[in-house]
Amino acid sequence: MLETLVTIVATLVVVALLAATWFALLRSKSRVSSLRGRWPFSLRRPLTEPEQELYFRMCRALPDHLVLAQVGLSRFIAVRRGHDARAWLHHINRMSVDFLVCTRDANVIAAIELDDASSRPTDRLKMDTKKDKALAAAGVRLIRWNANAMPEESAIRAILTGVKAEGPQADPAQIDPTTVLRTAPVRM
Repeated sequence: MLETLVTIVATLVVVALLAATWFALLRSKSRVSSLRGRWPFSLRRPLTEPEQELYFRMCRALPDHLVLAQVGLSRFIAVRRGHDARAWLHHINRMSVDFLVCTRDANVIAAIELDDASSRPTDRLKMDTKKDKALAAAGVRLIRWNANAMPEESAIRAILTGVKAEGPQADPAQIDPTTVLRTAPVRM
């Protein structure tokens, strides 16, 4: 009786292993075959129309600077020594800023976010809070502009370089306060 029970259990274990192997092979074949066929990608614009407008304004306003678009946070902030880099980088995984303004030698001046404040879901606000906190911890100045009230070139130049220029928005104090939604403090 005990011998029959052992045989049945052993047979069930072997059948289970064979079934698991068969399913694993089928699954891997379906992945490989999908890689051989036509992939489901199509081209899309990397910047929205408001982002394109702001990008070109910043390029004209800051000709001696680098203006980078859609930059992942992990490309320009690092985890300080003594902390678990992998765990901390996980908190900012897949986060990016709309624009990163740098000097010609790639030193970061500020991160720019273009916000459409009319419809901001709660989960988006939570992500923004995490992003704000990470950038502030790294000492990165964060500027948020409303997509419906983007600053003119002279204002961009004044805000990012401190150099006043001629024009209606040359003085940052004269800029509509709703234009700059939030600025994270710079800590050195």
